[in-house]
Amino acid sequence: MKIISWNVNGIRAVAKKNFFQDFKLMSPDILCLQETKAQDDQVAEALAPITGYYKYSNSADKKGYSGTAILSRTEPLSVTRDIGIVEHDTEGRVLCLEYSSFFLVDVYVPNSGNELKRLSYRQTWDEAFFNYLKNLEREKPVILCGDLNVAHKAIDLARPKPNYNKSAGYMQEEIDGMDRYTEGGFTDTFRHFSPDKTDAYSWWSYRAGARTRNVGWRIDYFLVSDSLLPSIESSIILNEVLGSDHCPVAIELTSD
Repeated sequence: MKIISWNVNGIRAVAKKNFFQDFKLMSPDILCLQETKAQDDQVAEALAPITGYYKYSNSADKKGYSGTAILSRTEPLSVTRDIGIVEHDTEGRVLCLEYSSFFLVDVYVPNSGNELKRLSYRQTWDEAFFNYLKNLEREKPVILCGDLNVAHKAIDLARPKPNYNKSAGYMQEEIDGMDRYTEGGFTDTFRHFSPDKTDAYSWWSYRAGARTRNVGWRIDYFLVSDSLLPSIESSIILNEVLGSDHCPVAIELTSD
């Protein structure tokens, strides 16, 4: 089973590029999308050319903002949206599909913002979302994927020193939030298979040719419950796929 996660930075925008060709080439069993920037009906319309998949979305109250979606060849046992906390449930950031042996959670974690205006909120979110995941885990293992908006270690961004505690995505508070996952029963699958791999990024600024020069950040992840780790066969970054400022990331696992 191949699961792919991709922050598309606008599903309607990426659909006008090579999205459908890329989708066919990647041939995922499940595709998780973040930052769809569309309402549910608009997501459905944009994804209409794709057949043979069950499609689900969770859109923000604010139009053209945030949003998640999942396409799955297999019909899930259940579908839930959000985490059940009002202050966190208006931006379409969480979509959860239940399968026989795991929960799959698609997330678009809030960005702390250029001036760090949402850093405090981000800390509240991180703790609430971790607790949500651990509650799911009481029933069965969890696969978490999406844009977590944090580079966990210095190896995960091209320029750690000038960004540390100065830039959203590499503040100590955000790193602490990531530590909560990795110290709380979840494994970063990419680092499990590639612990020392450098220059491996999933997001690049549109400015100054950052992607061409590979001045990037690894902020898109697959985290899995430690108990599920033996089922994960690979975890890779598909950095050749264009169309967004993020590239897809993927795992392969033994079939559900």
